[in-house]
Amino acid sequence: MTTLLALLAGAALLAAPSAVPSVPFQQFQLPNGLNVILSEDHTAPLVGVEVLYDVGSKDEKPGRTGFAHLYEHLMFQGTANLPKGESDRLVEAAGGTGNGSTSMDRTQYWEQVPSNALEQMLFIQSERMGHLLPTLDQAKLDNQREVVRNERRETYEMKPYGLAMKTLLENLWNPEFPYHWQTIGSHEDLQAASLADVKEFFQRWYGPGNASLAIVGDIDPVKTRALVEKYFGGIPRADPPKREVAPPIPLAAEKRVTIQDAVQLPRLYLAWQTPRAYAGGDAALELLADILSSGKSSRLQKRLVMDERIAQSVMAVQQSEALAGMFFVVVTPKPGTRVDKLRAAVDEEIARIATDGPTAEELQRAKNRIEAQVIFSLEPVGGFGGRAAHLNEYFWDRGDPGYLGKDLERYRAVTPADVRTAATTWLASGRRVVLTVMPQVPTPLPTTPSPAKEAR
Repeated sequence: MTTLLALLAGAALLAAPSAVPSVPFQQFQLPNGLNVILSEDHTAPLVGVEVLYDVGSKDEKPGRTGFAHLYEHLMFQGTANLPKGESDRLVEAAGGTGNGSTSMDRTQYWEQVPSNALEQMLFIQSERMGHLLPTLDQAKLDNQREVVRNERRETYEMKPYGLAMKTLLENLWNPEFPYHWQTIGSHEDLQAASLADVKEFFQRWYGPGNASLAIVGDIDPVKTRALVEKYFGGIPRADPPKREVAPPIPLAAEKRVTIQDAVQLPRLYLAWQTPRAYAGGDAALELLADILSSGKSSRLQKRLVMDERIAQSVMAVQQSEALAGMFFVVVTPKPGTRVDKLRAAVDEEIARIATDGPTAEELQRAKNRIEAQVIFSLEPVGGFGGRAAHLNEYFWDRGDPGYLGKDLERYRAVTPADVRTAATTWLASGRRVVLTVMPQVPTPLPTTPSPAKEAR
């Protein structure tokens, strides 16, 4: 049987350059403001369900951080009609999977299950949206607050190099701009959060007017719409909240920061402020990151890891977010290699691209790799990065769930001159954060003087 994945891959690889893949869908809105996207595909008896809320750490304020991520945990603690643990039991009993995640910009909750379990998944998602607050009490808040604080310790504070990103963000962005802090928030803010604070955050951001529901797979659109109306139609209307976000302040010059950590080798982090997602230069910078570090023939991999053998690993990435972008280069040296030597080599390669641009072959290889990643991510109907996620993300990002083709065209249209301009404009300016993580210097143990010997 021909799958949608095969059709999409074939279209991308065999058709004319102007041809782009598409995911068919229909869209409607409930009277309470909930956006709904349906995409029918009977290839397999599976369905993906995702609710994407337009809320993340970008919607928090200094002193009130970590709330969006905290709700990622609280959403699984039971509702008025769904006892704690019952949502996981229903998903597992159906033979499916489910999860959630929080980013700087958005929060998602998804399930991928056999299609005969669709109604149960809609019941779960509607309970989270419409019936969570009546059961949210101080005991649940205290419990999940400690879970999140332990997650912060394990994921960041006790993990090698775990505090590097925190340090980068704090130096890259001004304190009022919401990318200044990590999504997980701070211990102090989580401890200070009252039950009233947390409930107010939910009421503001988790209503139907700030959410999009995508259902993809083996569905009957007419019957599915009736189920959506049954489970979500009674949730009171909540208009999209108004946002007031402090603007980012451009870096005036290079910042150099050094921290110590319980690691064996130093590590170099370079970070630049770059354009937000879909803005001019964003696609060129993502392609530049691929040219620099993806695959053994990429510029930094070939020079630092393969040829000169002065680095154990190197990574470059353009992290495109809704309010701003960030470009990172991360290099771990081989033992005995000075970090200054790695930084100089990275600067040389960026300067070379800023002067000469990439070759046509390098650029096409990067385009092929990015396009293949996008197409093959469409194979699952649900899950992180699956088809339901794509439709929801394009709805929030561009107002069009079917933006996939236009998105791919952004990358196809990039020229070597565009990459050269992006490197010159955003990376070669010298306005960046240079972070070095160094191994901790052991603290000498206190010495106790030997007692004086008595004279005989």
